[in-house]
Amino acid sequence: MDPITDPIAIDVHVHLCDELTLSSKGDRPKQMAQYFKRERKPVSIDEMADEYRARNMMAVIQNTTDETITGLTPVPNQHVADGVKRNSDVFMGFGVIDPWQQKVALQEIQRIKDMGLHGVGEINPARQQFFPNDTRFYPLWEECQKLELPILFHSGMAGAGAGTPGGMGNKLKFTQPIHLDDVAADFPELKIICAHPSWPWTAESLAIARHKSNFYIDLSGWSPKYFAAELVQQVNSILQDKAMFGSDWPAIGVERWLDDFAKLTIKPEVKQKLMLDNARKFFNMD
Repeated sequence: MDPITDPIAIDVHVHLCDELTLSSKGDRPKQMAQYFKRERKPVSIDEMADEYRARNMMAVIQNTTDETITGLTPVPNQHVADGVKRNSDVFMGFGVIDPWQQKVALQEIQRIKDMGLHGVGEINPARQQFFPNDTRFYPLWEECQKLELPILFHSGMAGAGAGTPGGMGNKLKFTQPIHLDDVAADFPELKIICAHPSWPWTAESLAIARHKSNFYIDLSGWSPKYFAAELVQQVNSILQDKAMFGSDWPAIGVERWLDDFAKLTIKPEVKQKLMLDNARKFFNMD
C-alpha cells in the first residue's frame, strides 16, 4: 500500500501488543500494566493499523529482546516485517537485536535491512544490561551505519521492573544518555534516536542533541504534563528540529499523550515539526 498521503502525525515509538508478543514477555506485561495503571489487552497488528488509520497518523512499530539476560525468546523480526508489509500505508518498522549475541546480531542487522524494515530498536540497555559505548559492540553500530539503519535506544527511567523488588533485575546505570554520546561521536553517519525524556538525566540527552547533528530525541513514554520545564523550553526553541512525537503505546495511550501535549505552550509551527515534519525528514520521506 502507498503511505497515507497527508498524515497529521508520525508516532515514532509504538510497541506490539498482540497475543504472540504478550506471550513472549513472561511476567513483564502484568508488571507494566500495574506500573502504568493501564490494562494490556491483546491488540493485533492489523487492529492497531486500523486505529492509526482512523487517526490519520503513521507509526513506527518495534520489537524488543533481552534473551541473553532473561532467557525469554523474542518475537521474530519477521513478525514485525510482515505486519508492516500488510499495513505499509500506516506502518514503518524497526527490528531488534540482542547485542550480546554478537555474530548472530550482526547477521540479524543485515536481515533487518533485507526485510525492508526502517531501523533497529528498541535497544534497551537496562534490560539487556550493557553500555552502548562498550567497544565490544561497536561492530554492530558500524554495520547499522553502513546499511543506513537508524537505531532507537531506550534512555533514563525504565518502566520495565518499576515498583518491584530489585526492579526485576533491570539496571538503570546502563540507560544514562551520556554513554550514547560516544556512539554518536564515533559513528557520525549513524542516526540515533534517544527515546523518552531521559529522566533523571534529561539535560544530558538535550545537550547531546544540541551537540551532535546525528542524535535525536523522542518524547515517548511520559505524559507531556510531566515533561521537565527545560525539555519543553528547548524543544520549543533550539531543539525544535531534533525532537519527535512518540507515544510508547501501549504504556501510554495515544489519545492521552495528545491531549496532554495540546496543553503545553508550544508554538504552532514547532508542533508541526514535532508531530510530523521532523520524522518525515529523519526517515527521508520527503
